Amino acid sequence: MEIKLRKEQAIIGCVKVANFPFIKEINEFDFGFQPSIDKAKIMDLMTLRFIENSENIIFCGTPGVGKTNLSVSIGIAAAKQRYCVYFITFQNLIAQLKKAASENRLDARIKWFCRYKLLIIDELGYQRMDVDSANLFFNLISKRYEKSSTVITTNSPFSKWADIFQEPVLTNALLDRLLHHCSVININGPSYRLKDQMQHMIEDAS
Repeated sequence: MEIKLRKEQAIIGCVKVANFPFIKEINEFDFGFQPSIDKAKIMDLMTLRFIENSENIIFCGTPGVGKTNLSVSIGIAAAKQRYCVYFITFQNLIAQLKKAASENRLDARIKWFCRYKLLIIDELGYQRMDVDSANLFFNLISKRYEKSSTVITTNSPFSKWADIFQEPVLTNALLDRLLHHCSVININGPSYRLKDQMQHMIEDAS
């Protein structure tokens, strides 16, 4: 019982330090509402083989279609298997890297992010990057390349990434590293948030 308790506490600790914005596991995800998602593909990713192979996942789709929910579900599954996992928004990641660069401790901060076997970067593409930010992000991805797994959620198709990073050559190099060993999940469908709002309206009306 003591060994079991310690194991459970360790799992809770791994989930807690991962910085998830919410706790939602894959059995809570409504696949029926989003038929464009290949459930078999998602469940295959839930085996976490992609982490052992240092492969990446990129979820593409408009806001509200379930990108973050799926990335969190995969992250929780990995944390429960005692993998080092960390969740961060793209904007926060860039802010931390820029702050570290200004304080002359960029290498240490990149090493800190690289210690995670699975790094989940949420909401890439909501704003354009300046050249310094683009280079910082490229530096991090290059250091993690073929060593650890990265999950990215984005609302922008790859054809628009050059506009986001404003450096076509750098963007091509970045995509080359991210997509070399990668599962790309394109989600085309309605917003779960609108679904929830509609459900509340129906409940209020009744």
